[in-house]
Amino acid sequence: MSVAMREAFGKKVAELGKTNDRIVVLDADVSSSTKSGLFGNEFPERFFNVGVAEANMVGVAAGLATAGLHPIVNAFSIFLALKATDQIRNVFCYNKLPLVIAGAYGGLSDSYDGASHQSITDIAIMRALPEMEVIVPCDAQMAESALEYALTQNKPVYIRLNRNAVPDVGLPFDAAQKKGVVVKEGSDVTLAANGITLSATLEAAQILEGKGIKAEVLAMPFVKPFDVQTLKASVEKTGRLVSVEEHTVVGGFGSACLEALSTEAFNYSYRAVGVEDRFTETGGYDELLVTYGISGANIAAKAEELV
Repeated sequence: MSVAMREAFGKKVAELGKTNDRIVVLDADVSSSTKSGLFGNEFPERFFNVGVAEANMVGVAAGLATAGLHPIVNAFSIFLALKATDQIRNVFCYNKLPLVIAGAYGGLSDSYDGASHQSITDIAIMRALPEMEVIVPCDAQMAESALEYALTQNKPVYIRLNRNAVPDVGLPFDAAQKKGVVVKEGSDVTLAANGITLSATLEAAQILEGKGIKAEVLAMPFVKPFDVQTLKASVEKTGRLVSVEEHTVVGGFGSACLEALSTEAFNYSYRAVGVEDRFTETGGYDELLVTYGISGANIAAKAEELV
């Protein structure tokens, strides 16, 4: 079953608002797109539309956080990561204040608005901030679990959300250990998937299976803190790693993988799947994913190069 992550997230925020009166939601005039309006309809006294002013929105959220509330700022990820970075860093991260940053329309999912709205640098920016946690769910169910987890943290947590309906794979979300999941065991190559790329990665594993190559598939939603042990155990076994992300290959999930393994004393070969160092373009979402190599066929080809 395919479920739109933004829809499920919006409904979950409204549901949690019934039992958690600390939740306040702030929106940058995109509530119909992000679905934060679902919370606003239920709790208008706890919903604040600040207009197209993401930096100011985070500043207002800071005031609410110091008053004992737990704000959720919900807007397009590209603008939260770029326009509001100063406020997120200096007010929330530096002071360790609670904040859920719901980065909607992540990756290429705001497809028809082109490079100005497609968010392919947000993970690199957010994971560089001290005291920030970064979660990239693989489906709607995991997005809901990530929200529940983030609301238990007394620090800022960035959750990257996708616009489109994506297959619900029903993986567990390890909030306690912040671990990845071995979705499929294999011995020849490790395919480490971040976010919604899991579906294409599983497709790649099937393609490779047909060629006699046994791929181990990991789902890695926590980019920060990073689950070194699960990745290390797999790559130590296979000797080969392909990282897959809906993000630029500069500074994002793939970079986190390499950083995590940089102090480990074993050799492995590596390929990255993601958007190369360039601006993206307008088009249909599925077409863009294929164009930038986030497809089962391309992931399989990258893995086959290593094997």
